[in-house]
Amino acid sequence: MDFLDLVKQRYSCRSYQAKSVEQEKVDYVMECVRFAPSAVNKQPWRFHVISSDGDKEKLRQCYNRDWFTTAPMYVIASILHDEEWVRSDGKHHGDIDIAIAVEHLCLAATEQGLATCWVCNFDADLCHKLFSLAANEEPAVLIPLGYAADAPKEKTRKTAEEIIVRE
Repeated sequence: MDFLDLVKQRYSCRSYQAKSVEQEKVDYVMECVRFAPSAVNKQPWRFHVISSDGDKEKLRQCYNRDWFTTAPMYVIASILHDEEWVRSDGKHHGDIDIAIAVEHLCLAATEQGLATCWVCNFDADLCHKLFSLAANEEPAVLIPLGYAADAPKEKTRKTAEEIIVRE
């Protein structure tokens, strides 16, 4: 599969099969995350793989949506603020770096026949507390991971002319 086909296949899945994800696939996806680029190669992130029943129930308190409970596992993607690169004008790059790594996760999962969804509208403070995260660690994205039980809806995208400026 070429990269454009892979990108077109990835979508925000909101219904998952009860089927467990094979450990080899999880390991592969997380290895792809490990190789994601970051500013000055700081890699200011931590990824918590959530698969135990108790931890899944804790995480579901942070984002209480019916569809979210269908995922067989989750990943919490966190920014380590004391490790992120800061540009000379004060711009912190942790958000950019975590976004790159999470999209590596999502694309690798898609390649493996798995589905994902970015969840950013969750109770980050509660997540921080329930998982006893370090003071410098900000949970930025929750990613459900599993086999899709739904089908992707047709993607609408702006035209190239709307988003590309050729100077």
